[in-house]
Amino acid sequence: MYFLLGNLSFLDIWFASFATPKMIRDFLSDRKLISFGGCMAQIFFLHFIGGAEMVLLVSMAYDRYVAICKPLHYMTMMNRQTCIGLVLVSWVIGFVHSISQVAFTVNLPYCSPNEVDSFFCDLPLVIKLACMDTYVLGILMISDSGLLSMSCFLLLLISYTAILITVRQHAPGGASKALSTCSAHIMVVTLFFGPCIFIYVWPFSRFSVDKLLSVFYTIFTPLLNPLIYTLRNKEMKISMKKLRNQRVTFH
Repeated sequence: MYFLLGNLSFLDIWFASFATPKMIRDFLSDRKLISFGGCMAQIFFLHFIGGAEMVLLVSMAYDRYVAICKPLHYMTMMNRQTCIGLVLVSWVIGFVHSISQVAFTVNLPYCSPNEVDSFFCDLPLVIKLACMDTYVLGILMISDSGLLSMSCFLLLLISYTAILITVRQHAPGGASKALSTCSAHIMVVTLFFGPCIFIYVWPFSRFSVDKLLSVFYTIFTPLLNPLIYTLRNKEMKISMKKLRNQRVTFH
């Protein structure tokens, strides 16, 4: 669990950093400019890190399923090699997903206007700047980003449904305990997938709230993840309490 959490934190650091420095600079400047290469780089890292994190969250749900439903087999099923394999799979899927998005975007014919109505470059807004009908491109984007988001989200729902059903059948009153155990992960999944599904599954209708959602899931959600897991994890709270007591005793 902690190996997967460490990788999630690593992805969150990159996810909160790929566009934030440029965004802060633009807030402090009258001229908000970005090169074409920089725009493509933002799209690449957004979908690379985002896709990898989606798959990693599914791996973490599988980890919780094994821990709760098959506790005697946990050390065998979730050994070091399995965890490394799950992390590598998440990175590979994220890379393939991102490359497939950038490949058809970088070669599009672009002309004026050249303004992206957002705080950073994202696929639904950039392809609208192309000098061609983008309806088919929108369908391709839904087939890629929307399909990845929805499939991972459905796998997560299936995983937690299986956990609750299994615990409820074998332990009276255990469903609430299992829900409490998985509540941190469920909160993170909701915060991450909610904006993603709203933006990438319905990309044809644009709302001003999309800007807020984009900033929320690229900056605030990665910053909230460590806090959520820390406050909802019993071992982490015990360790922090011991550390605080040691500092108080030292002083």
